[in-house]
Amino acid sequence: MKIGKQSAVLKNVYLGETAVVTGPKEKNGPLGRHFDKTYDKLHCNAKSWEKAEMQLLRDAIEICLEKNGLEESDVDYFIGGDLNNQLVIGNYVLREYKLPYLGVFGACSTANESIIVGASLLEAKFGRKVLVGTSSHNATSERQFRYPTEYGGQKPESLTFTVTAAGVALLQDEPTPIKVSGFTAGKVIDADFKDPLDMGRAMAPAAFDTIKQHFEDFRVGPEAYDLIVTGDLSYYGREMVVQLFKEIKIDFSEKYKDCGLLIYDRDNQEVFAGGSGCGCAAAVTFGYLTSLLKEGHYKKILVVATGALLNAVITAQKESIPGIAHAVVLERVIP
Repeated sequence: MKIGKQSAVLKNVYLGETAVVTGPKEKNGPLGRHFDKTYDKLHCNAKSWEKAEMQLLRDAIEICLEKNGLEESDVDYFIGGDLNNQLVIGNYVLREYKLPYLGVFGACSTANESIIVGASLLEAKFGRKVLVGTSSHNATSERQFRYPTEYGGQKPESLTFTVTAAGVALLQDEPTPIKVSGFTAGKVIDADFKDPLDMGRAMAPAAFDTIKQHFEDFRVGPEAYDLIVTGDLSYYGREMVVQLFKEIKIDFSEKYKDCGLLIYDRDNQEVFAGGSGCGCAAAVTFGYLTSLLKEGHYKKILVVATGALLNAVITAQKESIPGIAHAVVLERVIP
C-alpha cells in the first residue's frame, strides 16, 4: 500500500536466507566472520577482473539457493545489477540459469532497488520467491570509473574504496524472522558536486532527502528505528548527512552508521574514506545486519543504500554527479 509521496507499506514480504561472498580485504575487515565465502586473492581463481566478479555473483547465487533449500526452478525471478557497462556481470552469470531476470541499475544503491522491485512483485502476488542480488569488484570499478589498478595513480583521502563482494538474498511471501515491512524510493538529487573522487559527499544530499521523506511519509522520526544505516557514504558523506539533519534540528548520529565504515577498519586498512560499490551495502546488509536482527540485537533497521549516477564519459564532460538513495525497512518479527 502506497503511503505519502514516495513510500509503501508491505504486508507479505519476508527475507529468507542470504549469501555474501567477498574478496581478501573484506575478509580481513571487521565483518569477515559474517560472510559465507571469501577469496584470498582479487582474481577469485578467474582469468580477468570481470570474470572474477562473475565468480563472486555465481558463488553467492549458489550458496543462497543451497541455504534456502531451493532449486532454481523454485524461484520466480532474479532481480539485480552491477556497476559494469550494460550490467555485464549479471547478464553473463544469469545466462547460466533458467530464471526470469530483471536487470536494474541504481549504481551503489542497486541492492535496495532490487529489493524494492522484488518486494513489489511479491506484494502484488506475481510470485512467491524472488532472488535479489548485486556485485562489485575493486579492479573492475577502478578500470571503468578511474584508472586501472595497475596504473598506480595517486588517490586523495576523500576517495571511497570499491568493495569486492556479491550479495544475494531470497525474498518470499512465507513468514521468516525478518520482514521487509516498507520502503521509500528515492529521487535523483543533484547538488552540483563534480568531483568523481569524492562520491560520498556527492551522494549525501540524496541520502538526506530520502531519509527525510521517509520520516514524513511514515510519520515517524529516528526514534522509530534501533539503527539507521546508509550504503556507502563513508567518512565524509556520513558527516555531511549528520550536519544536514542538524540544520533541521534532527540528531540521530548516535544510532546512525554507514556500510562503508562498517566493512573496513580505516585505521588499519588502506581504504581512504571507506567502502563503496554495489557490494558494499549488499555485503553489510545481507551478512552483518541480518545477523543482528536474527540474534535479537535490533528489532527494526532502516537501510538506505546510496548511489552516484555517473559514468566516465559524462564526468569527462565536466557534468555534475547526481545521486540517489533508496530506503528499505527490515524488521524482526515472530514467524
